[in-house]
Amino acid sequence: MRLKYPLLPLSCSVFAHNHHLIHTAFQLADLKKSSSNGPFAILSFQYGHLFCSSLRLFHVTRIKFRKRIVSGVQPTGLIHLGNYLGAIKNWIRLQDTYETFFFIVDLHAITLPYDAQQLPRSTRDTAAIYLACGVDPSKASVFVQSHVRAHVELMWLLSSATPIGWLNRMIQFKEKSRKAGDENVGVALLTYPVLMAADILLYQSDFVPVGEDQKQHLELTRELAERVNYLYGGRKWKKLGGRGGSIFKVPEPLIPPAGARIMSLTDGLSKMSKSAPSDQSRINLLDSKDVIANKIKRCKTDSFPGMEFDNPERPECNNLLSIYQLVTGKTKQEVAEECRDMNWGTFKLVLTDALVDHLHPIQVRYEEIVSDASYLDGVLAEGARKAADVADVTVNNVYQAMGFLRR
Repeated sequence: MRLKYPLLPLSCSVFAHNHHLIHTAFQLADLKKSSSNGPFAILSFQYGHLFCSSLRLFHVTRIKFRKRIVSGVQPTGLIHLGNYLGAIKNWIRLQDTYETFFFIVDLHAITLPYDAQQLPRSTRDTAAIYLACGVDPSKASVFVQSHVRAHVELMWLLSSATPIGWLNRMIQFKEKSRKAGDENVGVALLTYPVLMAADILLYQSDFVPVGEDQKQHLELTRELAERVNYLYGGRKWKKLGGRGGSIFKVPEPLIPPAGARIMSLTDGLSKMSKSAPSDQSRINLLDSKDVIANKIKRCKTDSFPGMEFDNPERPECNNLLSIYQLVTGKTKQEVAEECRDMNWGTFKLVLTDALVDHLHPIQVRYEEIVSDASYLDGVLAEGARKAADVADVTVNNVYQAMGFLRR
């Protein structure tokens, strides 16, 4: 029999590695009977063709598999404009193009002193804000980090391969430990970059949306993936019965062109942060109209005339113009031309109106979601199930490659 389509034979090990993709392909493929060809079934993939025994030769449908992205936000404190414009708003665009996993990183929230009574409430509120901002559970897997136990398991396995010197050079650890003092800092603050690496590598992520200040942590993740691949992957893994090759995909950073780092309202050189002592330094997504107006009215400005981007002597001006650009959806050039001749008083009124108009629908949707506990619980449970299906495959491969006795 002469086949119309070329075939790329797949070994059993490759089939095992891609079993969840193949299962999805069978579900999605539009398989049509052919009246004249023999007992075969073919599925066409982006980079090759899967040949499987079956009862009929079906028409081939080409299926493209999307690249994968993971990201998360801590549930400590209130979600603010920096979290939204720097991360969550970008997720809305990404979920239409990539396979996405967005989670609430509650395990990271305990690296510093925290309120155990408040943590579950903050976790639910953060999930509700994800959805209110436009994260669509039919497109993205939304879940709580601690609900997928593979995160902690993989962190411990990765810890054994992480040189302590790699962790000692982390800038954020140095800054936070210096402020809090050694006696007030737990080991988790030192090792949480390993947990962050586990969060990413569990899902064989292609890209990770990061701000400029987080690139060091992603670089650690990349180095750790390459180290584990070298120590345990390839032929070593194959000798233990695995498929061989790389255990982890080495992820790339995905840095948005604008909004990756929103700065404080009280200091244009410092990042907007939940941990800043003054609430005046940030716009929280659930702030009322009056609170937003008051914070913008009192935010730090300068004595220069007019408004302009990218003047190093005017960090606050650049930050506020960037915020205005992002919440209005206008181009940088449009904003520059519109605001060039404005004084601070006029611009602050324009910015306040833009912020209130942009955040109001999010606040309304948030109230709807938190009032329906069963809906939110269902979204998180389904997201955790989908995430665990992927994460468990990865962590089981790591156990095998590292030589653990299989269950």
